[in-house]
Amino acid sequence: MRKPRERYAVQIEGRDLEVSNLDKVMYPAVGFTKGEVIDYYTRIAPVLLPHLKDRALTRIRFPNGVDGMHFFEKNAPGGTPSWVRLETLPVPGSTKARETIDFVVVDELATLVWVANLASLELHTPQWRIGRDPDLMVVDLDPGAPAALKECCAVAMLMRDRLADDGLTAYPKTSGKKGMQLCVPISGTQDAETVSGYAKQVAEELSAQVPGSITAKMAKAVRPGKVFIDWSQNNAAKTTVAPYSLRAQDSPTASTPLTWDEVAEMALGAEAARQFGAAEVLERVDAHGDLLADLLEPGPAVPAR
Repeated sequence: MRKPRERYAVQIEGRDLEVSNLDKVMYPAVGFTKGEVIDYYTRIAPVLLPHLKDRALTRIRFPNGVDGMHFFEKNAPGGTPSWVRLETLPVPGSTKARETIDFVVVDELATLVWVANLASLELHTPQWRIGRDPDLMVVDLDPGAPAALKECCAVAMLMRDRLADDGLTAYPKTSGKKGMQLCVPISGTQDAETVSGYAKQVAEELSAQVPGSITAKMAKAVRPGKVFIDWSQNNAAKTTVAPYSLRAQDSPTASTPLTWDEVAEMALGAEAARQFGAAEVLERVDAHGDLLADLLEPGPAVPAR
């Protein structure tokens, strides 16, 4: 019997590339294959690509699926097609003592499919676009057990209201793992240190108001039963999982934009607080469009401390 062909030449928007091993199982618990990963990223591309555009991409690759070894990859790997956009950027403090890295930038569908074919399940981006100051402020809400996503939703509403007092609008999304993030469009005219300092100030204010439920301290010893407001995501060297990115869980969950009504219902227990799977995310986009579309336009400056 003839062995099935494992590599396939495809053309996407005029770009030639190969996809391979489409039947390889990436999520063994549910039998989700690499072909299904590529299909998900292809179908979610219209809302995902604008959030990746002009941002240096960090990939987390799982060559043998979520149960196998994985590695973070910032630099362009060997064999990168000539048409893939690369940007050489400084990386001060690199763990590999490199002064610069050739980052992949995903500005088009063909590059997204190429990245997905490399088993890059998770896509992470910084809060800045290449050559600019941050245009996003991100607050990560990380629950320490027994606190969970429900408690994060309650804290998210407090954070939303506090930021609104300063004229800032927050947009919620699940992390795809256990917590969630609030994304805030900002002016892009202030450096990361200023933005991070403001985020820290607000986190510490809320922690002081509700010390039994919230912490702004990174020490893991103080986090059980509390929601950690991680303001440090705004450091220029940090990245955050991109909206709609898959996550390496037992099943293919994704970082999912929410409405504030959903957040309130989850916080109150009227709706189960949970992460969403890839198929659900596609259905939600069909129903709502991109709930984070406003992140693509500049917001106001953060207040001076």
